[in-house]
Parts: sequence; structure tokens; C-alpha cells
Amino acid sequence: MNKLKKRLLILVSILALLTAALTVYAFYLKPKYEGELMLSSIQETTTVYFDEFGVPHIYAVNASDAMVALGYVHAQDRLWQMELMRRIAPGRLSELFGKVALKNDRFFAGLGIEEASDKAIANLDKSSPSYKLMMSYLDGINQFMEEGPSPIEFLLVGVKKENFTIKDVYNIYGYMSFSFAMAQKTDPLLTDIRNKYGMDYLKNFGLDSSFNTVQIKNAKEKPEEYLAISESIAALLDKSPIPPFIGSNSWVIGEKKTKGGKVIFANDPHIGFSQPGTWYEAHLVTPEFELYGCYLAGTPYPLLGHNREYAYGLTMFENDDIDFYQEANNPTNRNQYKTPEGFNAYQVRKKLIKVKDSSDFVMNVKVSRHGPIMNDLIDGLKGNKPVAMSWVYTQQPLRILDAVYALSHSKSKADFKKGVALIAAPGLNVMYGDAKGNVAWWATGKLYKHQEGVDTHFILDGASGKDEITEYLDFSQNPSAVNPEWNYVYSANNQPEAVNGFLYPGYYLPKDRATRITQLLDSKSNWDKEAVSKMMMDNTSVVALEVVKNLISNLDVMSLSKNEAEAISVLKAWKGTSNLNDIAPTIYNKWIYLYLKATFADELGKDGFKQFLATHVMKQMIAEQITNNNSPWWDNIETPNKKESRREILSQSFKEAVVTLEMQLGESVQGWTWNKVHAVEYEHPLGKVEALRKIFNVGPFKVSGSNEVINNQMFNYTNEGKYVVTGGPSSRRIVDFSDVENSWTILPTGQSGNPLSSHYNDQAKMYNEGKFRKMKMNKEEIVKTSTKLVFNPSKN
Repeated sequence: MNKLKKRLLILVSILALLTAALTVYAFYLKPKYEGELMLSSIQETTTVYFDEFGVPHIYAVNASDAMVALGYVHAQDRLWQMELMRRIAPGRLSELFGKVALKNDRFFAGLGIEEASDKAIANLDKSSPSYKLMMSYLDGINQFMEEGPSPIEFLLVGVKKENFTIKDVYNIYGYMSFSFAMAQKTDPLLTDIRNKYGMDYLKNFGLDSSFNTVQIKNAKEKPEEYLAISESIAALLDKSPIPPFIGSNSWVIGEKKTKGGKVIFANDPHIGFSQPGTWYEAHLVTPEFELYGCYLAGTPYPLLGHNREYAYGLTMFENDDIDFYQEANNPTNRNQYKTPEGFNAYQVRKKLIKVKDSSDFVMNVKVSRHGPIMNDLIDGLKGNKPVAMSWVYTQQPLRILDAVYALSHSKSKADFKKGVALIAAPGLNVMYGDAKGNVAWWATGKLYKHQEGVDTHFILDGASGKDEITEYLDFSQNPSAVNPEWNYVYSANNQPEAVNGFLYPGYYLPKDRATRITQLLDSKSNWDKEAVSKMMMDNTSVVALEVVKNLISNLDVMSLSKNEAEAISVLKAWKGTSNLNDIAPTIYNKWIYLYLKATFADELGKDGFKQFLATHVMKQMIAEQITNNNSPWWDNIETPNKKESRREILSQSFKEAVVTLEMQLGESVQGWTWNKVHAVEYEHPLGKVEALRKIFNVGPFKVSGSNEVINNQMFNYTNEGKYVVTGGPSSRRIVDFSDVENSWTILPTGQSGNPLSSHYNDQAKMYNEGKFRKMKMNKEEIVKTSTKLVFNPSKN
């Protein structure tokens, strides 16, 4: 018995020691939010106050010291995210994840982002403030890399530390720019439909911009050959450990429409959800400038920001800045392709991809005058039909660093506009408001024209020369509005009005959010912060109500079952909302999905239909297509002896929706509430491993909102009937210049990317309840409510 007690005592002691060791180790891995540290790259003592949500407020005697401190604290909270971000564009994820990441690496390594980065870096002015402050920021990151603890993910995956460089910054901007685009998901699919069924099948797709009735007002061969492009690129972005940029809302309200008589700025960029989230907040105060910003991991200047003088943010323009060209190989020499002047030799780029626990992968990427050949980068395309991707980002001078520096360090509206003009790609709606009463938006991007009649929604002819770009437009011809007479500007990724008679082609989102935003802004002239915050959480779709009326008008209401009749009653009484306890959105979205499936899946096939559901085109055409009784899509091509009608398809899909919901949620229609099918979980790349899910993921949460309402909680349609939210507002920001020190924001999860930090998920509950927190700027308040970390210059 004594031996057993001794053994138990030894076991308990070992467990206690192990627990103590793990506790000490976990404490060591946590971000350091108070105390003192020595930094070799700063000149003077720099103080960082971390507020109750972990936001650093950096006070420095010069801008360089502030940027070093920013790099250090950014790295201690987000180094894992920085590591992933810098690896995507050059194709280096396979070094961490092995063969599972090889498709992603093959694609991105061949796009030419690295080559564009090299060219831009060679032309940098190393005496410029943007360059010098970037280098200070990188110094801060690298000092943490050398002296701070490795993130737990580094230990689990096996990351070999390497210093961050200028090229990493540019590669991160390159990935961001590519993820904005929609052409790569859409053009090949539309080309397949045209080639297989003819243009009649595309009349309902609104490619001529006829569906874009709510426009932002200016104040100034074988189908399957191409589907592989859409499928592959969409799959790569969906599976990427860093989510793509998707949409966004923003509105800036002029002085005449606010209760406080000052401008109110609002912005919520829509990005794929992930953990950690996209933005890292930081507040910098120096004698040269003050700035409260939201930073991408590994980048020195914020894409969203404000100070006491002005505020800025962005939404996606959704312009078309990618074209695909079908090249023609020389029949006697596959290393040459046809041009109007004869045959040219392909440029060949050799790329080496290192793969964890496997041999290196070597690829030779052919590049035509239009761009890299997709056949070398993705599976499913035959080598004898080369398709090149032409992308403005890699073809125009790349000045993104200077541009973002200018946005965040402007002294006037005119300075700010000059910074906006430097962005060739991606296409953005840059939103602006200031303390002097100015409100503005400018569309960025190097816009261009083709010859009349060329439709860039399709694969273009690369050999003849007839589909080439004929003109690049001056920035003065970009859509914009400055201090319009209607006293606000807004963007919801909808199409801007024509400039000089030219309606710029793109992949714009439907009018739903734009309609609701303008409806609300037009109806009120005493806006304050509280009213704007409620507007940001608005879950109403006025367009869905129009769609429901048209759907119901095609039913024989005299032959409905009990539950079918009750479902129709619910839809008729619906106000267009998608709140947690609403029943109508559950019925509506199930009906919409099954109508789409019954209408389009027979022609497109399983893979094509899935890709169709991932495009903006699908969202655009629903409201119009269901009103067209003569659409060729109604007929099911799999029933050759019968021609289905609109009424048949919509009736059939409604009955199927009710049966499916009965099986999924029970016989009682009153139990079909939205909170049972609409939820979000913020996924960490390692959270895909079930054993690690609870450690790294945040959630799940039952959430309100839906596709294309202001509270845009986005999901993909699937057979499962569960609407898993994949993206939405990556932050919600409200800057009120009548009380700028008490402006509001919220992040989806938390400020830190370190799962051991108390700020890893401390905003998630607030975010999903529609609450906000302060963006503090008052030093006295900050000091009283924060911990203090002091950086002293190294004595070496």
C-alpha cells in the first residue's frame, strides 16, 4: 500500500511539475503588454499603452521610433499571420504545409507578382519618407523575430525564421490586389456558356450593365477548356489560409445631414472571415503626425485610418482589370505564339517551389505579350490551347507603397487625392471625410478601353490584335464625387455612373445594399453616431421583397398544402429582414437555391453550377431573370420531350423547399427560424484539424444578417441547407468629427492573433451582438485605462 502511495505521489508530482512548466511556457509565449524592453533601432524612449482591447497607443518623439515600435508590437500579436501573408504571392506555402499547398503555390508563383515587386523595388526612392519609415517598421518586426518567442504555430508547423524584407511588403500588397478581382472567377464560365448555348442564354445576365439601375452618382471553343480556370482559381482562393477581399459598404455624411454639424464617416470592408482577422489596429502619436489605423499583417501603412483632421477607408470598385486571351501556338514550334506581326517566342520563367517532406517542384511558366499562360499554372487546361492572363497590376508602374503612405500622411484633401491617383491596381472606391466638412470618393485603378464591340466578360482573341487595349484613361476620367449637392457619398460595390459617356465594365454587385443605403440616407438629416451604428447592422433587403412577390405570383395558391400555405403567409408578411428569429429568410433562401438549381444546373453541370453560384453575376441576375417568362434557362435540357415553363420550375422548387425544410427543421413552420441555419465560425488555418479546432477557432455563433444586406454576412448556397457564413464586415468603423476622440469601431474576433492572448477573441461576442467600442485618442483616458510597455534604446 505504501508503494502504491509513493507511486501516486510521484505521478502527481510529475503532473504538477509538467503543469507548472506548461504554465510558465504559455506565459513566455504570450504577447508582452507591460514592462520594459530594449530596442536597438530606436533613438529615444518610446511608450506603448495597450488599452483594454489590446490596441497599442504608441507615443514617440520621432516618426522612425514610432514605426519601429509598431513593427515590434504588430509582430508579437500577428507574426504567424505575417508569415502566411508573405508566403502566398511567391508560392512558399508548401514549405510549411507540404503537397497540400502545391496547387496554390504553382498558381501564385506564376502570376508575376514577384517580378512586379522586384521592378517596383528597383525604382524606389530610398531617400523618401515612405521608404525610410517602412524600413523602420521592418526593423521592429525583425527585432521581435530575433528576440521574442516564436508563435505556437511556428512550433507546430516548423517555421524557420527569416527576416522580413521590402519584397515581403510588396508581395503582400500583390496578393491583396489579386484577391480583389472577379474576372478570373467569371470570364471563363461566361465564355463556356456562350460557346455552348449562344448569346441568348446570357441575355438575363446583365452583361450590358442594364441591371445596374442604382448607380453611384458622379459629381464630375470547348466549354470545359475554360471552366477549369474559373473552378481552379475560385478553389484556390476559397482554400487559401488568408481570405480574399470581397465587397464592402461605406458612406460619408456631410455636415448638413448630421446632428452635430460635422462629417460622419462609416466603413465596413467585406473580407473572408478568418482567425486572426484581417486588421490590426494601432494609434501612433509623434510630433510629425497622429494616426489611428487598421493595418494588414506585414505592411507599414494602414489602408483604413483617421486622425483629428480626416478619415479614409475603402470598398472594392469591382472594375474589370483582368483580361484573358486565347493565344495561338506556332504549329511547328510550341515555344512561339502568334501576334499580328508574326510569331514571337514565349518568355520562360523558371520557378522552384520547395515542398515540405518532399522533393522540390520545378515549373517553367510561359509568358506571352499579354501575361502568364494559365495552362502552366492550373490543372485541367490542354497545352495546345494556351490562355494568357493580362493583369493591370503586373503591367503598370507599381506605386502602391507611396500611395498608401500618402493616404495615411496627407495634409489636405488635395494631398490625399494625389495619393489615390497613384494606385493602378487594385480597383478601389477610396472614401474620404474631414473636419473641414469635405466628403468625397474616388475610384482608383488604371482604367482602359478596348475597341468598340469587344466584350471583356469573355476570353479574348490574343492572336489577331483586334481585342487589344486601345487606350489607358487619365485618372481625371475615373468615377468620383466631391462634396455633391446631395450631401453624402457612398459605395456598396455597385456600378458608378458613366464618365464622358463611358460606363466602365466590371463585376458589380446587385443594387440591394445600394438601394437600402440611399433609402436610409435620403430619408434622414439628423444623423449621429448611434443612428449610423444601427444602420450598419441593418438586415433589410428591399430587393428580396420584390423577388418574393414575383416568385409567389407563379404559384397556384389554391393547391397548396397546409405548410406550403403557411410558408407563403410568412413570406407575404415579411419585411425583408434577416434577424435571428425570422422565419422568412430560411424559406426564401431555400427557395432561391432550389430555383437556381432547377434552372441552371442542367445546362451548367455540377461543377459549372457550383462555380456559377460563386460569381457576382449570379447575385446580379436573380431579380431580373425570374421576371422573364421567355428565358431559355427555364427549359430542362435533360427532358428532351418536354419544355418546362417558368411557372413549373418556380412551383416545383417551392414545393421542394417546403419538403426539404420539413425534413431538416421539423414539421412546424414556426420552428424554421434563421438562427438554426445561419452561423459563423472564425477559422484558423490549424483549426481545420479537429483536435486543434477549439484551441484556434473562434465560435461558432448564430448570427443575423444575410447576403447583400447592409449587415452583409455572406454564405454560399449548398444542398446542406446550412448557411455557413464565410465573410462579412472585417471591421465596422464610425468616425464622428463632432466628437472624434470617441469614434467607434469593432473587430470580428480580437486584436491579437496569439491564442494565448486575452485579446484573441474578446470582441467576438460584442461584434455579433452589433456592439461597438471606442477608438481612443485622448491621452489622459488612454493612460488611465491601459497597461504600459516602455521601449528603451539599446546601450550597445
